[in-house]
Amino acid sequence: MILEKQHIDFEQIYLSYFSKMKRFAREYVLSDEDAENIVQDVFLDFWEKKELLPLPINILAYLFTSIKNRCIDFLRHKIVQKEVENKMQEEYRLTLQMKYYSLGELDEGIFEKDDVEQLLSKVIDSLPERCREIFLKSKIAGKKQKEIAEEMNISINTVETQMGIAYKKLRNELKDYFPLFIFLYYL
Repeated sequence: MILEKQHIDFEQIYLSYFSKMKRFAREYVLSDEDAENIVQDVFLDFWEKKELLPLPINILAYLFTSIKNRCIDFLRHKIVQKEVENKMQEEYRLTLQMKYYSLGELDEGIFEKDDVEQLLSKVIDSLPERCREIFLKSKIAGKKQKEIAEEMNISINTVETQMGIAYKKLRNELKDYFPLFIFLYYL
């Protein structure tokens, strides 16, 4: 159908082509709902641009091309979405596997409170002096960062940076025992 007159009978075009266009889209997007949404979007776009379309226009070619392009966009988006999901599932699987092996290697001897405290004290003692002092004031004395900053005459940013250094060192030195320390000292 080629339209040559200035007046486009949108209702007639919609009734004549909607089901054909939906079947066409359905072949590619595999879902009736997705196909219907794509076709609805194309017809809405057609309605909004009807005054701007150059006449004469081959309606069938216009609709098929528009739906083809929307299906390509839809499928491209689905492929990217699926790749992200697969990557997240693989990362989750690797995390579970790592935790499984970590638990298998966990030495029951670390559950002795004296051993845990000695190990933690050793790591804390290995922190740089200022970093250790800030860490102890925060975690042992329970002071807020603002209090520590005022007491030591330093900025809050310095306190945050030093705490970050302490946590990084603790994480690195206690990586095999870190989940246990979180459980014992933060719950």
